[in-house]
Amino acid sequence: MSKANIAVVVGSNRRESLNRKLAQALARLGEDKLAFTFVRIDDLPLYNQDLEADLPGSVVRLKSEIAAADALLFVTPEHSRSIPAVLKNAIDWAARPWGQNSWTGKPAAIIGTSPGAIGTAVAQQHLRHVLGVLGVIVMGGEAYISFKPGLVDEKAEVTDESTRAFLQDFVDQFAAFVKRFASHSSAQPREAAA
Repeated sequence: MSKANIAVVVGSNRRESLNRKLAQALARLGEDKLAFTFVRIDDLPLYNQDLEADLPGSVVRLKSEIAAADALLFVTPEHSRSIPAVLKNAIDWAARPWGQNSWTGKPAAIIGTSPGAIGTAVAQQHLRHVLGVLGVIVMGGEAYISFKPGLVDEKAEVTDESTRAFLQDFVDQFAAFVKRFASHSSAQPREAAA
């Protein structure tokens, strides 16, 4: 049986992003169960409805990568107690033009990290709301990681044993969620082609 294809969306465009390091560590922890594809969002123009008539190439690529994914993994920092602008921009582009929402019906998980004690709690709450409006089915539970220097090494290995165990459990729950969702979706009656 082939592995589910997971589109990983990192809500940061910073070169040394802590959330990108966390996303790479999660992909490493889950590589035996899932196939992870990192989706680029830092090259998208600012959303502008005027561009919808002739979508920029970066937007076409984003929409096709999201559409091809079996599920989504959002790994995001928190900016000003909300979703980073680069992530919201990507969400808006993939949801448009009207009637061509690439997010609809996808199962997803949300996680994030920051050096602060509450991790990315508020951003995750806002993201959960936005994704719900767009028809994404978000896995329950919360995962806020307080990032310490050296938590993820250069090989994308989590160095703290308790954090690694927590993240492994998160990935395992996500894999089971994706599998259940795929089973449920395939069991639904399909409309006959006209």
